[in-house]
Amino acid sequence: DASRKASRFVRFCDCFNIPVVTFVDVPGFMPGTKQEYGGLIKHGAKLLFAYAEATVPKVTVITRKAYGGAYDVMSSKHLRGDVNYAWPTAEIAVMGAKGAVEIIFRKDLGDEEKIAAHTKMYEDNFANPYVAARKGYIDDIIMPHSTRRRIAKSLRALANKQLENPWKKHDNIPL
Repeated sequence: DASRKASRFVRFCDCFNIPVVTFVDVPGFMPGTKQEYGGLIKHGAKLLFAYAEATVPKVTVITRKAYGGAYDVMSSKHLRGDVNYAWPTAEIAVMGAKGAVEIIFRKDLGDEEKIAAHTKMYEDNFANPYVAARKGYIDDIIMPHSTRRRIAKSLRALANKQLENPWKKHDNIPL
């Protein structure tokens, strides 16, 4: 439901040439058969489509969690997000440290000390904005108190953005 609502909002903003500012705190898409039967993939695809097709300025701020495919569809650099910022506390990874450690180091599940060490190692090496910044997925890591100023500066720089999608009769939105 949230994906469907957000995709309608992004398409509305794009329709009337209103820039989109996205604050990201998403632990990922909920797994499970109930969500799959409810159309999780279909509705998530609508959000992905809306951001990918939008030609208005798109500024993204990752405040906390940004995990997996849910992060990708929320105006990430992978979907032509214009400016992407992250706070120093942001966690950008495929999944959360606890879940990743339980999968990767399954053999150590009974040993609390080993699990704690693996979790710390995962957080230090993967679940932070610095890895994403080195790979070019984040334009800058900013302090929370400078967020408003940085967004305003980015929107001014993007005020005359000219982007057109290739001509076609119409898109094939995932309905």
